[in-house]
Amino acid sequence: MNFENRKPEINYPCNWDYKVIGEDADKLIEAIEDSVGNLKHRISTSNVSSGGKYISLNLTVAVPNELARDLIFQRLSEHEDIRWVI
Repeated sequence: MNFENRKPEINYPCNWDYKVIGEDADKLIEAIEDSVGNLKHRISTSNVSSGGKYISLNLTVAVPNELARDLIFQRLSEHEDIRWVI
């Protein structure tokens, strides 16, 4: 069976996790709030880089569908205060 081209089956609505990385925790939280709008979500601290320059936050969002999930990722990725989204 060829698994390379198969998309995972995701049943919506569901909780989706993102790791958001940047330099300032307050700016990251504000960027997250802007990106998720009124969707139910939870933010928790994940890690601080060894040099202390970067902080990562865990974000869990209740997404209603794939479009919302992809839009949130896009908004987070394009935000000037966010370095990386995983």
